[in-house]
Amino acid sequence: MPRGVLLLFACASGLSVANVYYAQPLLDLLAADFGIGLGAVGGVVGASQAGCALALLLLVPLGDRLERRRLMLAQLLALVAALVAVAMAGSAVALLAAMLAVGLLGTAMTQGLIAYAATAAAPAERGRVVGAAQGGVVIGLLLARVMAGLAADLAGWRAVYLGAAAAMLLLGAALWRALPALAPPAAPLSYARLLASMFTLLARQRVLQIRGAIALLMFAAFSIFWSALVLLLSAPPHAMSHTAIGAFGLVGVLGALGAARAGQWADRGQGQRTSGLALALLLACWLPLWFGATSLWALLLGIVALDLAGQAIHVTNQSMIFSVQPQAHSRLVGCYMLFYAVGSGLGALGATAAYARAGWGGVCLLGAGVSLLALLFWAATVGVGGVSVGGVSADIRTQTQQRRRGQCRHSDTDSAVKSLCGRDNG
Repeated sequence: MPRGVLLLFACASGLSVANVYYAQPLLDLLAADFGIGLGAVGGVVGASQAGCALALLLLVPLGDRLERRRLMLAQLLALVAALVAVAMAGSAVALLAAMLAVGLLGTAMTQGLIAYAATAAAPAERGRVVGAAQGGVVIGLLLARVMAGLAADLAGWRAVYLGAAAAMLLLGAALWRALPALAPPAAPLSYARLLASMFTLLARQRVLQIRGAIALLMFAAFSIFWSALVLLLSAPPHAMSHTAIGAFGLVGVLGALGAARAGQWADRGQGQRTSGLALALLLACWLPLWFGATSLWALLLGIVALDLAGQAIHVTNQSMIFSVQPQAHSRLVGCYMLFYAVGSGLGALGATAAYARAGWGGVCLLGAGVSLLALLFWAATVGVGGVSVGGVSADIRTQTQQRRRGQCRHSDTDSAVKSLCGRDNG
């Protein structure tokens, strides 16, 4: 894939996902404007995550049925309308409804772009391409907090969403001109059968089930931290501005960039080893985050570790899942990200409730507990479903070795085996 197109995929993914997360550093402002209690304001993020879940079920799968570029443009224009609706909201109900729409359409754009990139990439570079696009997502997610905080301090929180709408219009023009046109499937499934096939994937694909559960727990831990951070830093003794709070997202970018090679490691069969190390780091990061209540240096160290671990896990998960059934990339990413939406929504609700009841220490204990559960689940499932520590199915390795001796027979139950055998034929 040309470097310029790959960069556009990464930038577009980042700008799209940012819309879903602008609200996190603004929760105290939204609570004050709409009369929402601090213990319940996490519901604003919860509404956007509910939209995420609906998008993953209803909109993202359309990429396996329709021409992707036209689909992207239609979703982008609808997202612009949703962003304007947030900026014009006059009541808590209107705000929550508009946030749900932003979550719906922002997620459809983001995950559609990742599936688009995976489909346009050659199999040998798919992990690298997905890693780059996903790196754009994480950087966009983190920088969203910086830009939202800065814009809110300068012009109020409503300006954040009006500016986002203008940025998406500019992005739409660039995507229409530069993205490669990919033909839709010759015999596409009906919409009803397309949606039904997602439940079949969830029920039958063991790799999807395991990596999805890990993602749910990882994103819950991620959301626990970022949803509660504004509550910690906006209160004494820190009493920071929203610009300063948002700037902490810049620190997280260092961790995201450091994990950009995770997709390449997955391409080389190191997915499980990468997962184990990253999950251990995810657990360990809560110790410096605990001390972050009184030490900004400890907080900065914890943020870098948190984002490094989260990005490495997420890229590895997607690289492994995309190898399962290449003709169903949109549905696979939709199924996988359902776990993400549930984890993020529960994490946001849990974070604000824990902070209201037990302060920052309660938030860190909750995050560490969820991270420990993720690590234990990974350890318990290594080798389940034929997935080894190296991240390559033992059955795949055996059949590949047989193929080298001229004995390999293609199995239509595992497209990854077909791919490996095909490369050996070359």
